[in-house]
Amino acid sequence: MYDVIVIGSGPGGYVAAIRAAQLGMKTAIVEKYSTLGGTCLNVGCIPSKALLDSSEHYHNAAHTFKTHGINLKDLKVDLAQMISRKDDVVKQNVDGIQFLMKKNKIDVHHGLGSFVDAHTVKVTKEDGSSSDIQGKNIIIATGSKPASLPFIKLDKDRVITSTEALKMKEIPKHLIVIGGGVIGMELGSVYGRLGAKVSVVEFMDSIIPTMDKTMGKELQKSLKKLGFDFYLKHKVTAVENTGKEVVVKADNGKGETIEIKGDYVLVSIGRKPYTDGLNAEAAGVKLTDRGQVEVNDHLQTSVPHIYAIGDVVKGAMLAHKAEEEGVYVAETIAGQKPHINYLLIPGVVYTWPEVASVGYTEEQLKEQGRKYKAGKFPFLASGRARASMDTDGLVKVLADAETDEILGVHMIGPRTADMIAEAVVAMEYRASAEDISRMSHAHPTYTEAFKEACLAATDNRALHV
Repeated sequence: MYDVIVIGSGPGGYVAAIRAAQLGMKTAIVEKYSTLGGTCLNVGCIPSKALLDSSEHYHNAAHTFKTHGINLKDLKVDLAQMISRKDDVVKQNVDGIQFLMKKNKIDVHHGLGSFVDAHTVKVTKEDGSSSDIQGKNIIIATGSKPASLPFIKLDKDRVITSTEALKMKEIPKHLIVIGGGVIGMELGSVYGRLGAKVSVVEFMDSIIPTMDKTMGKELQKSLKKLGFDFYLKHKVTAVENTGKEVVVKADNGKGETIEIKGDYVLVSIGRKPYTDGLNAEAAGVKLTDRGQVEVNDHLQTSVPHIYAIGDVVKGAMLAHKAEEEGVYVAETIAGQKPHINYLLIPGVVYTWPEVASVGYTEEQLKEQGRKYKAGKFPFLASGRARASMDTDGLVKVLADAETDEILGVHMIGPRTADMIAEAVVAMEYRASAEDISRMSHAHPTYTEAFKEACLAATDNRALHV
């Protein structure tokens, strides 16, 4: 009998298993696939970042090296090598998780995990053989899979998801991206930098619509420089693969149907919880109408000793959110009193410029009727950004009008994925904009833009703009 069984080995699952083992609990992890790491390590965060980096190197070589005084001849993309390097990065990370399981003495069971009853999990291997394991506590961490629309046939050839976009055999001539969210913008960027024409069809009036509106506008400006076309407020009505071409039809909101033709369509309208084969009902675990596992504020399901974390429960589908929840549940099982502030879990888009955000958006503050002040600082005025030719974007700080407490920070620019951590620390300690503006930031650095935006929010005192 295990103290803890974790079903799923993505960032939420493997971190939960490690923390449970650290706390002295006998732990097992069940993984359907032959490799550990879930979507994030195998077909998500890690491989997409590898390709984003490779494509950014090529784009800089093609477009900015000459200005830097670096002359190249016969520059070309070796896509097969790019994909091969990505695969190697994935392997290194996956092997790292395998090592961590051994180091922490966690038993790994490969096979589909399904409930027999509230304490028993059946593990069915690919060859059909199965075995049962028992646990005092069980954590469901089965993640998510790409969502689609009922009328779209995902043939995984011309009409693809993010999974297929990570292993393309050729650079698309014209990639049509359905959905202007994080995944679509990241993978669209990869192929846009490599020379593909990219058309984005988005139902909402902004790309990255869950983030602050300013971020969507600024990112759209930057991506247009890469040659992106945007069809905002367009509802896709049909997708047809005619052989060597894909035709997308969309309603433009004026009663007209537009037609876009390309050679590949990437369907990236989000992800949905994955519970196929889990047999949750056998354990008495309830699912919501949206297919999520129903949990309370302590991430307990309808059965108190069964928990659920990550993409399979409510909230943002982020690897680091799943990790926080994994630690939270392991510590809860051990009798500790952990806490997660969901407002302060940052969101990042790994395009270039990068977009990063934490706390409330300006739209949310307006909705709440909360009095706030905003400070902005453009990277165009940053000495460090000018030196590296990364002048697109800005930092925006939202602070309480009376107390000056920072309520939200939204950044688009170079290395904002790393810079946002300072904003998270500041907000965890309930810093004011004045606090940050009085801290010394090394010069020249990109982080000075955060200090300057805080100065701008406090009596419009920005120094360099």
